[in-house]
Amino acid sequence: MHWIAASLVSAVFLGCYDLCTKHAVRDNAVLPVLFFANLFSASVWLSLMALHVTAPGVLPPNFTVEPLTFTQHAQLLLKSVIVASSWVCSYFAVKHLPLSLAAPVRATGPVWTLIGALFVLGERPSWLELIGIATTLGSFFGLSIAGRAEGVHFHRNKWVGWLLAGTLIGAVSGLYDKFLLGRRGFTAATVQAWFSIYLALLFLPLVIGWKLRWWPRNEFHWRWTVLLLSASLLVCDFIYFTALRDPAALVSVVASLRRASVLVAFGGGLLFFGEVNGWKKLPAVAGILLGIVLTVLG
Repeated sequence: MHWIAASLVSAVFLGCYDLCTKHAVRDNAVLPVLFFANLFSASVWLSLMALHVTAPGVLPPNFTVEPLTFTQHAQLLLKSVIVASSWVCSYFAVKHLPLSLAAPVRATGPVWTLIGALFVLGERPSWLELIGIATTLGSFFGLSIAGRAEGVHFHRNKWVGWLLAGTLIGAVSGLYDKFLLGRRGFTAATVQAWFSIYLALLFLPLVIGWKLRWWPRNEFHWRWTVLLLSASLLVCDFIYFTALRDPAALVSVVASLRRASVLVAFGGGLLFFGEVNGWKKLPAVAGILLGIVLTVLG
């Protein structure tokens, strides 16, 4: 699959992940949701790794997890720490903000990824790709402005600050992904398997603290969307990591295309969660589509 097509397919599953996340954390404790979702992902990859050992040759090469050195494990542990930090901020914010607002704010991540790709990785997107990215991000900003009608003021709402922090940390994760997959030669399966395992281990002490009531916290209610968000992310990330392994893939463009997920999250927020002001946000959604088309044509 071409890396642009893979980025768009990944965006669809990322949108489904956003919808499942909102349902899972709404009026629910966040840390157990994070732990059980990542425990499921880690269990899937541990099962595949065990199958590879007990029945070599059964799995396709794309699902084979390669042996790693101590340094390589440390690099993937760092990836997990970055993602865990981003998710803690983002999950708490999504719990308290409308999804049709939170998703667009999270989608501003590509602008930070683009800046990092230009100055750190030395990427040079074409002018049409830059125009497409700018159009997409400008539309995201317009969508966020429309969200003010729902009473969320960026300069006074602490959860917007949490969301912006999670978005910035997520942009760092995107740059690091390109470094691991494009320059260090990790396979998609290896990165996803070990970072899922390390994430479950990182969230374990946090969920123990939640269980022992080391701080004031909400009650946890089991919802099947916890498993669905994990499954959506497994598919989404595997396709995303595969796209980044393409030598021609530009992380700035991949990050922008993946944020087409906001279309799925936006529609789902209106349909499933009864969120309002859909018509006011519709012009910005059309701008997002235009930006994606320009990026692909570039």
